[in-house]
Amino acid sequence: MLARATLFEVIAYVRERMGGSDPTIELEVLDPDRGRGRYPGELVEHAGLSYVHRPYRVWVDLAERLGLRMLTPRAATGPLIRLRFERLDPGARLGGSAADVTEKYGATSEFARISKLEDPGFVIDVAEALERIALRPGARILDLGVNTGDEIALMMALVPALADATFVGIDHSASALAVARARFGASVTLHEADLNTLSSLGLGRFDLVFSIGTLQSPGIDDRDLLRRVVQDYLTPTGAVILGFPNCRYIDGEIEHGTRMKNFRQPELGLLIKDVAFYRKYLQQHHRQVFVTGDNYLLVTAVPAT
Repeated sequence: MLARATLFEVIAYVRERMGGSDPTIELEVLDPDRGRGRYPGELVEHAGLSYVHRPYRVWVDLAERLGLRMLTPRAATGPLIRLRFERLDPGARLGGSAADVTEKYGATSEFARISKLEDPGFVIDVAEALERIALRPGARILDLGVNTGDEIALMMALVPALADATFVGIDHSASALAVARARFGASVTLHEADLNTLSSLGLGRFDLVFSIGTLQSPGIDDRDLLRRVVQDYLTPTGAVILGFPNCRYIDGEIEHGTRMKNFRQPELGLLIKDVAFYRKYLQQHHRQVFVTGDNYLLVTAVPAT
């Protein structure tokens, strides 16, 4: 009975069922609410029987790691619930298909379906990063890879004091910028440009440079761009928030962790190497650095005190 099985046995059972023809995998387990306050693997007694407690989070994590979607559980008999899973469609992984490379993340691309503003971890981590920075009224903020402006909208919502801030956004997608212009009107200055040509725009210096998932894009020398941001675009007391994607999207779900080709599970070596470089470089330029986040790792650098 899976309600008393080890996790090894549960994983083996689910993987065996994944090889079958049934579209849905079901198993009956102890209702996680019966074990509130207990840790995974502790036993819960009911009617003279012992059941293994596993919080709901364990089942969500298991589904993600095995490439499954967790459906809404159903009631079962006694202290049990029926968990239901279905296989994710590997052909429904988001990817760039635009003939024009500048529109890979454009307003009509597959990626336009994704809103990071619906990722609780991202919203909370950005909010905490902004608290560390404590931007003054009238701050100048530069968003590299602004796209349709989700991050600027988030900053405006999180920090009312930024109502009189100057926002500048750069992106090479004309369609995404059209959405951003309709969204913000004249309150945000937007430039259609390649990040490799920033020096031609005469942007000046900023109190915050913000960029999520852009510096690692193909065709960008992220090390060189970081150096130019720090040396050419930050005020002496300026801060940065730089985000590294640590996830991918498939069939309506998010999978945590960066992947390498032919790797089924996350491989974080390159991500760790990049974060370590950013952290060291920013520290060398008299910034205190915080690394936070989950599906997006945020490198936040503020002036050292």
